[in-house]
Amino acid sequence: MKTIEKRADILIIGGGAAGCFAALTLAKERPDLSVVLLEKAGLKRSGCLAAGVNALNAYITPGHVPQDYVDYASKDADGIVREDLLLQMSEGLGDVTRDVEKLGLVILKDKDGNYVSRGWRNLKINGENIKPILAKAVKAAENVEVLEHVDVVDLLKDADGHAAGAWGVALREEAVVYVRARAVICATGGAAGLYRPNHPGEARHTMWYPPFNTGAGYAMGLRAGAEMTSFEMRFIALRCKDTIAPTGTLAQGVGAPQVNARGEKYQAKYGNTTSERLYAVVSENLAGRGPCYLETKGISEAQEDALKKAYLNMAPAQTMKWRETGLGPSTADVEVEGTEPYVVGGHTASGYWVDGDRQTTVRGLFAAGDVAGGCPQKYVTGAFVEGKIAAEGAAKYVAQAERGTDAEAAAPVQTPQEIADAVARWLTPSSEPPLFTVDALEEAMQQTMDEYAGGITTGYRYTERQLDLAAKHIDRITHLADDLRADDAYGLLKIFELRERLLVCKVLIEHLKARKETRWHSFAENLDHPEKDEAFNKYVNSRLSDGKVEIILRDLVQLPPSQREGDREAVVGVSKADSGRQSIVQSKEAL
Repeated sequence: MKTIEKRADILIIGGGAAGCFAALTLAKERPDLSVVLLEKAGLKRSGCLAAGVNALNAYITPGHVPQDYVDYASKDADGIVREDLLLQMSEGLGDVTRDVEKLGLVILKDKDGNYVSRGWRNLKINGENIKPILAKAVKAAENVEVLEHVDVVDLLKDADGHAAGAWGVALREEAVVYVRARAVICATGGAAGLYRPNHPGEARHTMWYPPFNTGAGYAMGLRAGAEMTSFEMRFIALRCKDTIAPTGTLAQGVGAPQVNARGEKYQAKYGNTTSERLYAVVSENLAGRGPCYLETKGISEAQEDALKKAYLNMAPAQTMKWRETGLGPSTADVEVEGTEPYVVGGHTASGYWVDGDRQTTVRGLFAAGDVAGGCPQKYVTGAFVEGKIAAEGAAKYVAQAERGTDAEAAAPVQTPQEIADAVARWLTPSSEPPLFTVDALEEAMQQTMDEYAGGITTGYRYTERQLDLAAKHIDRITHLADDLRADDAYGLLKIFELRERLLVCKVLIEHLKARKETRWHSFAENLDHPEKDEAFNKYVNSRLSDGKVEIILRDLVQLPPSQREGDREAVVGVSKADSGRQSIVQSKEAL
């Protein structure tokens, strides 16, 4: 394979929401810095926003302050969050929302020109074209070079152990891409496909989280020695059955309650956090009172029409199902189910352990979006904020005297030829043909995780004995994967994706074993420790050392009470309506 070499001040890995916003921030604030963005697919339709989105789920509406969002996210995660990161993210939501609106995103407004909210922290948008809008702006930036269809495999480090770039495989040119950089921003997204999904065979990629998000960023960070946090706080989405479409549009858009097959509203007895809403469905089904539904039957024709249009903006399959079956939401309740578990830092706290600049424990390596830990419920706008923070942090790092201005100061230890030789190993036929294909080993991995590490088959529950078995099987499958070989660049992609998933599985299992309690029903349902234990008011962190997972327990990072109260004093004249929304208020910022 030939080698494509590039140099940049800052390398961005991943062109999703966070990666695009990091590039736009550097284009606006630091046009003097050269930026290379490597994207696995085509920038216009890649990442979690590929098909669009119909709401900005993180926003501080009038009558609320950033601390309210911190409290909401912290409660949902039962306290296992980084409050400092959450507050910092929440304070930036308004600015990035206005920025993306200026780029052309349509945010719905009332007759007075105010944003139309959906609940107290969401805004309604017409977001089918949100990714094309971002991609167009990024490609127009003079100091940003975008390389598409490049699968980034690993980080490069210099002699001091600092991040010095990354390498990957250009799928269409069938070449090794080698990028030297003085700082790296990882914005690759979380991990899907670890567990057996809802649908088998040819439909196995019909899932909630993008199937091309394989945990690549986690894997390359782990191999580089970065510390990770909260992998055990898995995310399992409650979704519309078959289509795996989001349910929030039904629950919030038309106020549809959860009901079981008997028509009983059951949610109140389980709680109302994200994990508890899923746990309620699992429990009702296990008790023989399923299937479970969102009760939409009887909504108006106008409401049904609005729902169909809303799903066209983000999950067209749901609208197509309604049209094809003739059973629209006004005539039939919508059945719901849980997905397979994911590791995703945009909804839970899983990801890199980072500081306020979003710098990881590897100097010069920054993380943003789904791959950054400690800051759950960030969604789209939160990913924008983290992309901006990481970009500013990386620019500041590059400017530090210790890195100098000479690009040679960041010379990677591995040369382009050494990388090319390593890749050639996977293209050279082994003395004995591999016993298994990539697909067969991936299926074995997913079956192992499903049956022994709390997948759909077991109602997301697991025991320590099962986790021990899962660890042994994952190690065995990893060993078998060493014998795989590829015929071309796409074959390399599949091998590297499998290896990424296997490493994330290995670390996830150790995290599940380390948290000896059940703090989040279904997300981490430990049958050997079925109750919450205050001794685990801690972060479960890890790093990879000599191929073994080293678990690190860290104390919680919480904001001081004075900072919390000071934030709330910024809002005056607040009165709550029955709907839970706030009336028009004045804040110090507005004044």
